[in-house]
Amino acid sequence: MKRILFVFSRPSSFIAIDQAVLEQRWRVTPWRQQGPLFNLPRLVREVARSDLVFGWFASWHTFVPVVLARLLRKPSVVVIGGFDTARMPEIGYGLQQRGIMRRVSRWVMRHATRLVTNSYYSREEAAANAGVDPGRVTVVYHGVPDPFGELPAGSRERVALTVGIVDRPNVERKGLRLFVEAAAHLPDVTFVLAGRWDDASADELRAQATPNVTLTGWVEQEVLNRRMREAAVYVQASAHEGFGMSVAEAMLAGCIPVTTRAGALPEVVDETGVQVDAGPRQLAAGVEQALAMGDAARARARQRVLEHFGLEVRERGLQQVVAEALGEA
Repeated sequence: MKRILFVFSRPSSFIAIDQAVLEQRWRVTPWRQQGPLFNLPRLVREVARSDLVFGWFASWHTFVPVVLARLLRKPSVVVIGGFDTARMPEIGYGLQQRGIMRRVSRWVMRHATRLVTNSYYSREEAAANAGVDPGRVTVVYHGVPDPFGELPAGSRERVALTVGIVDRPNVERKGLRLFVEAAAHLPDVTFVLAGRWDDASADELRAQATPNVTLTGWVEQEVLNRRMREAAVYVQASAHEGFGMSVAEAMLAGCIPVTTRAGALPEVVDETGVQVDAGPRQLAAGVEQALAMGDAARARARQRVLEHFGLEVRERGLQQVVAEALGEA
């Protein structure tokens, strides 16, 4: 059985999904590189004993593994799309606006054997911002697990839910401030922001919020799943999204999605929800429109995720790319 060195910097649910997908066919060794200091001799050994290097995001943590893979004539596959391909100086987001890191990121994208991205939007963004040839990039949508099952019929609570870590970058990038501002225009609707608090941004949002806004802080996954089952609407008011995993999860739970038109969100939601221009009044109007939708709309949102973003879609696409890089296809 061939070996894959699986490189990432921070754990996440979608990275764990990809590791599990690769473990179905190959022997996978995780390599978490948390900072610029690491055990270089050990990394050299791990790359040497592996048949392929697989990395998540083109950044500092995949630079040395891809360099070593090239020196040792091993293939590499890197998943891109998001912070590494973005260039949004207006909100201070994206590696493609940062001098040295932009060059590091572009080197990784240029020299990886294969590139994978999670949306057609991200493929276009990589071409526009990093000069990546779109022909080198394979789009493989995220695979979204389904813990919800069939949707029960009946009305839902007049709750608009959004999920995200509450920190200064996400206040603008994830539209958390916009979410709180929209709540002031719908006092009879409960707005719930679920996610851990990483800095003083939570206090600032709470000071600004009207009484119909709740910031939960960190919650267990089971609690979050229950909130998604109960809420009528899920809001993703982002300024940038390479995919939108949380909105896809909420659609599986039967929430009507209300999103901005940023990034890949229109690609994920398509015509199953409400898309609005960024602005508190526009977002509030979108939430009000979604609240008027019924069970048929919820079923359409769920069905879209099942058909386009199921785990089997990710498994088939990702394994195909890796098999081709290994010369097995």
